[in-house]
Amino acid sequence: MHTCNVAVVGATGLVGRKMVQVLEERQFPVGKLVLLASERSAGKEMKFGAQTMIVEKLGPSSFNNVNVALFSAGAAVSKEFAPHAVRSGALMIDNSSAFRMDDDVPLVVPEVNRKMIFHHKGIIANPNCSTIQMVVALKPLHDRWKIKRVVVSTYQSVTGAGQKGLSQLEAEVAKRPVAEAKFPHPIAFNVLPHVDVFLDDGYSREEQKMIRETKKIMGDETIKVTATCTRVPVWGGHSEAVNVEFERPFELNEIRDTLALAPGLVVLDDPANAKYPMPITARDRDEVFVGRLRRDDSVGNGLNMWVVADNLRKGAATNAVQIAEEWLKGE
Repeated sequence: MHTCNVAVVGATGLVGRKMVQVLEERQFPVGKLVLLASERSAGKEMKFGAQTMIVEKLGPSSFNNVNVALFSAGAAVSKEFAPHAVRSGALMIDNSSAFRMDDDVPLVVPEVNRKMIFHHKGIIANPNCSTIQMVVALKPLHDRWKIKRVVVSTYQSVTGAGQKGLSQLEAEVAKRPVAEAKFPHPIAFNVLPHVDVFLDDGYSREEQKMIRETKKIMGDETIKVTATCTRVPVWGGHSEAVNVEFERPFELNEIRDTLALAPGLVVLDDPANAKYPMPITARDRDEVFVGRLRRDDSVGNGLNMWVVADNLRKGAATNAVQIAEEWLKGE
């Protein structure tokens, strides 16, 4: 790969810090690295390899001589600074929801729809964390048996809500006062059926993201999807109970073999010996883990599976860096 100048926007946040870590771990060919954040965080020090770097204040001229800009600072920041990044000639890879459903913005998971990387107009969107891990597991199955319907229930880590969510759980577990609550109820020793805001139809925006994004990434609007998203008191890693109905009949051993050969997936499916994916399994890993594979006899050609991934890595930072890697490789 050629050397590439990289900017990380939102560098001091949970995902931004993970982006910097993943760039280093995957030996991304960084020429110059620019760390950007709000005025409040500017001046902070961060490590990149042996270097100690100073975080700079994000501004319109921050993207001069930048080839790839990794954004993870929220939709409002992405919308404000996207024109500046694109005009400067940088490829913007955006982790927010700002552009995901725009018709002219590719929504990319490299294992699923790599070719869309090369149809961008300056911006590529990183999907929602819960959607990413699910479609990595669904794509090889859809290619072989064609999916009719997906019913998913998520069990999402507090880290998906950022540093405030993590801090609330840590404070509650330690029985300390919560400085600034992220959730409307206690999260320690609790489960909240509430991720993001609720919409007029009773679904949450997180659930709507999974429904709409899955169809776009898979390139098939005929797939029916419904979701229930919950927040659980887990430090890191999202889990999903995924029920799939196929058009064609299958054998379970064929499902296992197909998943085992798919890129980015690890099959861990020996429940009799207590071997199945858990958030602890996925921690600091870039793969998506799949297990608890079993038939759903309540419908024709039904399958149940359990899907787990590190939401800060494959669900966010790693997927963004993978997009940049594939872009550098070319078509």
